[in-house]
Amino acid sequence: MCPERGVRVSDLLVFDGEPEPRTALWHACTRVPTAAPGDLVADVLSDMGAKQYDCASVVAVLDGGRLIGVAPIERMFGAPDKAVLRDVMDPDSPTVSPETHQERAAWQAVKHGEPGLAVVYADGRFGGLIAPQQLLAVLLQEHEEDLSRLGGFLHSVEATRETSVERVRRRLWHRVPWLLVGLLGAMVSAVFMAAFEVTLESNVAVAYFVPGIVYLADAVGTQTETLAIRGLSVGIGIRRIVRREALTGLLVGALLGAVMLPVASVMTGDTMLAIAVALAVLAASAIATVVAMVLPWLLHQLGKDPAFGSGPLATVVQDLLSIMIYFAAVSALVA
Repeated sequence: MCPERGVRVSDLLVFDGEPEPRTALWHACTRVPTAAPGDLVADVLSDMGAKQYDCASVVAVLDGGRLIGVAPIERMFGAPDKAVLRDVMDPDSPTVSPETHQERAAWQAVKHGEPGLAVVYADGRFGGLIAPQQLLAVLLQEHEEDLSRLGGFLHSVEATRETSVERVRRRLWHRVPWLLVGLLGAMVSAVFMAAFEVTLESNVAVAYFVPGIVYLADAVGTQTETLAIRGLSVGIGIRRIVRREALTGLLVGALLGAVMLPVASVMTGDTMLAIAVALAVLAASAIATVVAMVLPWLLHQLGKDPAFGSGPLATVVQDLLSIMIYFAAVSALVA
């Protein structure tokens, strides 16, 4: 936010209410030099020497309150005698609307190599100028936030650094609860496997494919989970990826199942068991994709860090569902 916001050099600079935080208008300075296109450059420079500004890197050239260009100070100092602002101004300088997000505004200025960025309303009225130092501060802030979210989906760089160098006790506190949930899930899986002891004893080949099905579901889910957390970290909601990712998971499962079908058939000589394996891979992959999207979103909504919790939780849920799906298919097709 520009220092001493609200101090104006002209009654032409009028705001439409209080600006929203993190927008271009929020950072715009209103105490900036303004002049008409026909004013002499020498007169404008002389007048500027008697005033104080929050930003004086450029002069906003206004015609009836509407911005028609900006005149960089460097051009003004090198202008010939009797030159007017129209002669030295840049009529095509980049501008942003008041509601433009601060990061987009900053990159707009960097892209065009401008010493400042003008904020202009839809009707052409001049709303202020974002100073170079303000643009730099915005870029630094956004850069640090992006890094902290990508690195661990935390709210600040300080929190990310603290997590990286925290004591062993704090590390255990962040990780062990989720791993205990995983241990509980493993015990439930063992109990579930024991319930199919008779099936396993009658056809030991059924057990051959349990590790492969569980692994494939975990692998597919991990890919989706990484994509989901990465998307959340940069502001892409789950709703924007759910359809494409769910379809991708289904197609991946179909492809893996198609590969497993002949392999399992050759290994066991049991066509029905091979079909059960293929169907289990298809269903487990599709469901793992959904689970991998829902859990990061749910943890994010609860204010928890998906980087710590979604992996162990997703693994437990995916493993249980994969085993249940496989044995249900075996019971229906083989037993």
